[in-house]
Amino acid sequence: MITVREKVRFVETDMMGVVHHSNYFRWFEMGRVEYLRQAGIHLLEMMANNILFPITDVSCQYRASACFDDYILIETRLSELSKVKMVFTYRIIKEENGELLATGRTQNVFTDEKSKIIRLPATYYDRLQALFRKETSVQ
Repeated sequence: MITVREKVRFVETDMMGVVHHSNYFRWFEMGRVEYLRQAGIHLLEMMANNILFPITDVSCQYRASACFDDYILIETRLSELSKVKMVFTYRIIKEENGELLATGRTQNVFTDEKSKIIRLPATYYDRLQALFRKETSVQ
């Protein structure tokens, strides 16, 4: 599991003073990008090598509200990996009291610039697989 700590910005809140629901998807992306970085994968490098990874499925279950200036923890786990797709799960937690704010899931497939599904080359797959195995052996 990779954890990212963030502070809720004013711009992320709505007129009711709570985080707008769309921001949770941004936080999921922040967690996913950091997960890949921890695996030694840099997004711009993949894109330069003509490897894209569009989201094909996303969901979020909201449990409680985050507010301006709250510190949150974005917990990201790779829950499924193959050479054609990766699935991540997320937990957004209020750091102050450990309250679960939201859970979520995203699925990405690997494609080329023409949106044709491809198999992830070993240079990237092996790095992801190594971190995934390390995490699943600890659980």
